[in-house]
Amino acid sequence: MHREDLVGNQPVSKRASGARSLVPLLGEIDAIMRSDILDRILKKKEEEVKAAQKRMPLSGLRAEAEKPRSRRPFFDKLVAPGPFGANVIAEIKRGSPSRGPIRDDLDPADYARAYETGGAAAISVLTDESFFLGGPKDLQKARAATRLPVLRKDFIISEYQLYEAACLGADAVLLIVRALSREFLSSSLQLCSELGLSALVEVHSEQELESASRANARLIGINNRDLSSFKTDIRTSIGLARLLQSDQVAVAESGIHGREQVEELLNAGIWNFLIGESLVRADDPVSFLRQLLGQ
Repeated sequence: MHREDLVGNQPVSKRASGARSLVPLLGEIDAIMRSDILDRILKKKEEEVKAAQKRMPLSGLRAEAEKPRSRRPFFDKLVAPGPFGANVIAEIKRGSPSRGPIRDDLDPADYARAYETGGAAAISVLTDESFFLGGPKDLQKARAATRLPVLRKDFIISEYQLYEAACLGADAVLLIVRALSREFLSSSLQLCSELGLSALVEVHSEQELESASRANARLIGINNRDLSSFKTDIRTSIGLARLLQSDQVAVAESGIHGREQVEELLNAGIWNFLIGESLVRADDPVSFLRQLLGQ
């Protein structure tokens, strides 16, 4: 669809003076297009999983995933504040549906080394290719270049992807409550435990937090970005953090661009931060990461 089609194929200057302004209209169209982005991602992910199963059946992948291998402690790194009072999960992110390409030619190994030098507690790697321009090799390259634990950030909808994450060498995976049934969330957490994987369980609302708690999730990622509207507000983390159980640990996600937001969230009792775009865009990721940590 061309944007001209949305206004009758007429340039703005040729429209009647009483017609609606083009800017609000395009804003509404953008909101509608973004509102179903999660549904489109999940549908595409179903197709990808089916294709992957044809290349490698679940039985073979499971056998490979269950082989003994060394895992780096992800959850344990986040249970308490780090040396500077905060922990950053630094993300390797080539692009996104809302921003387009951010730094699509980045070298995952270089960024992993920079993040470790800058004081990151862990690394997150986008492995979705269709919408975030990443891939499994990004995770493998990043993990090989650092001693830090690595999170596979993707849209998990099948146990197949959990076995896949284990085979890739991930130390943790992201589970998005909004995308999963309560039954699958519970079974996924159990399977993660069996595979030695930590699970970062992402929520955005009280209802989603309740689902995560019922599934006995301990590491709670609070996404400040509403996946329906893509609006971001760090007050989401502040509000939901108050509702966490005593044995749960919060990770603030999205909308953190500087030390000011970090300090605001620290004052709310949150010491873990997953930060991606602002780090990837930084001219000097090492210096910017140190600044975020208050070094």
